[in-house]
Amino acid sequence: MEKSRIRRTPTNNKPLLIYEILLEAYGDLRWWPAKTPYEVIVGAVLTQNTAWSNVEKAIANFGKNLLPETVANLEISELSEIIRPAGFFNQKTPYLKAVTAWFARYDYNAPTVKRQPLEKLRAELLATRGIGPETADSILLYAFGFPTFVVDAYTVRLCGRYPIDAGKGYAALKVYFEDNLPQSAEVYNNFHALIVTNAKKHCRKKPSCADCPLIETCGRLKCS
Repeated sequence: MEKSRIRRTPTNNKPLLIYEILLEAYGDLRWWPAKTPYEVIVGAVLTQNTAWSNVEKAIANFGKNLLPETVANLEISELSEIIRPAGFFNQKTPYLKAVTAWFARYDYNAPTVKRQPLEKLRAELLATRGIGPETADSILLYAFGFPTFVVDAYTVRLCGRYPIDAGKGYAALKVYFEDNLPQSAEVYNNFHALIVTNAKKHCRKKPSCADCPLIETCGRLKCS
């Protein structure tokens, strides 16, 4: 699908319509800012309950040693000090150890992971300490290119305000978006980035609807 573009969609398919409008407004954004799949894994854990700017500081502390073998062999105290800028470092240190141990099952080899069934990997990640649905889906989508939709707080906010009757809870929203979008890692990747970008610019906690690309189709009558 060239440049993730989708033809103009009927309004009864709100996810596709929103995707099309945001794509036209912001273009292809595609994430994740990382050099390796393992850096994505680390970033997905470190970004829990913190700003991305803090994650960048923690990742920078690794220097050239952001390798699964390095993290596996570091003492808990050493690893905690490295990731301190990301906050909750005493909590996130064992999470990083656990997800690195998961990656070790596949010899730290991304192509080996990519050959596994998506549902098997997702179940393994969800059984890993510190890995919830959003983190698991972020790892699978951004590190390994699996078509699994990531639901975050910005997605929940969009559904509530637009509104989109997608149900309640992570699982319901994930199923809804996947049922109404092409099964494409490229589309899921870009859509998540578009939702976040628009949320930071317009659909904030206190909305700024002026010039929002979605203003003509959004069902919200007033911003408060």
